[in-house]
Amino acid sequence: MKYDEYKDLYNSLRTPEDVERLSDSYDPRMLDSLFTQKTTREVKKRFYVVKQNSAKLLKEWKKGSSIMDLSRKYRFPPILTAMFIFQENGTPKKEFWSVIRDPDILESPQTADEVREAIESDIVYSPAANDRQRERGLWGEALLHEWLDGQGVTYRTENDLRGTEFTKTPDCLLDQPVEYEGRTIYWVESKASFGDNTEFRFNSRKQLVPYTKLFGPGLVVYWVGCLDDLECPEDVYVCDISVMEKSIRKYSEEELRELPPPVA
Repeated sequence: MKYDEYKDLYNSLRTPEDVERLSDSYDPRMLDSLFTQKTTREVKKRFYVVKQNSAKLLKEWKKGSSIMDLSRKYRFPPILTAMFIFQENGTPKKEFWSVIRDPDILESPQTADEVREAIESDIVYSPAANDRQRERGLWGEALLHEWLDGQGVTYRTENDLRGTEFTKTPDCLLDQPVEYEGRTIYWVESKASFGDNTEFRFNSRKQLVPYTKLFGPGLVVYWVGCLDDLECPEDVYVCDISVMEKSIRKYSEEELRELPPPVA
């Protein structure tokens, strides 16, 4: 995606309603991912600012303002707004998340209704949102396996590598390096998030660059989309779902002998 289009789209995703409104023009998975990324970034910036107002939130709630009223007033996700209110009122954090999973355990029907409304309105921090995020991750990994399996490329998964000497492991560590678009790759990482500059820098620092030091060059696939002009660190290559239409060339035995061997 071109940066200008991304910037306009990112700025237009202000509410959950915007995600639904734009779903006719963009992939719903991409919109959900991008809205989640934007929301969590804003939460990081404002978390302690809003938390410092917990006593005020509780006072306003007890005076009749609903959780959703306060969520809109403080421009903060409904479930996290409710968390501050409940914690200020003496509810332990673990017990609060039990309430989110099952509002019926609350004694007050009115409070339970407010919590249900908050859950339905929060498409980032609700149990349903967590389920969508997990399903999106599994979807991306399934596509990656389909792409590699379809071309006869063998690999070890993150689960296969668990318990080995490696401190960080990619989603697929190839048994033999292959040629992808004229480049040699040793591993492929699956990402179900949108690859914008912020996300890519974070992924590069935490995972991708360490992979190159352990295993050599590799590919990261942002299944719901990414910017066209990401500045890639050395030995890190990027693609989106269009990778499904691209071929991998397996090296001959002679060519493999001329390449640096995989670390693993």
